[in-house]
Amino acid sequence: MIRYSKPNMATPRQTTPLLRAGLKRPNILITGTPGTGKTTTARSIAEATGLSHLNVGDLVKEAKCYEGKDEELDTYILDEDKLLDCMEVLLADGGHVVDYHSCELFPERWFDLVLVVRADNATLFDRLSARGYSARKRNENLECEIMQVVLEEARESYDEPLVHEITSQNEDDLRGNVERVMVWVEQWKADCDARVKELSEMEE
Repeated sequence: MIRYSKPNMATPRQTTPLLRAGLKRPNILITGTPGTGKTTTARSIAEATGLSHLNVGDLVKEAKCYEGKDEELDTYILDEDKLLDCMEVLLADGGHVVDYHSCELFPERWFDLVLVVRADNATLFDRLSARGYSARKRNENLECEIMQVVLEEARESYDEPLVHEITSQNEDDLRGNVERVMVWVEQWKADCDARVKELSEMEE
């Protein structure tokens, strides 16, 4: 179960790249169309790096960050303001691997790395069918992946160096993605002192 602090303070402390660099605790966003493997990827990366996995879909339900439910599509109608307030508190000190099927509502300052998980149509069709998605819901997600909706969202929402596209078709892809992120995390930590100095000079 996700443990979170209710955003009952007037102004919750905000996370910044400078703060995370000082603590050596990055925040990583894993996003992608449902069925591409983002949650499996996020969970595996969290386990391998010692970071905490934050599934936003679970948080929405547990913190009741919704205004209702679309019964036809079997999905919650998101209360974006409440969700962002909750996440601001959770992400303040860094150290999280966040996974969600969308990314455009999250501020860039929250993340040090954004990964967009992709899968081909046949793989995605099989995964969504196995989940019991209705034909309409499955087709909407397939169209979303074909049109690269989440990838374009990420590219429009965050600086280009932050965003990377990865493929998750099989176990080999998963292992390779996790290994590359492990290397990235270690390099990020090694660069923290220089980053703190640089960002401190920028904020003066």
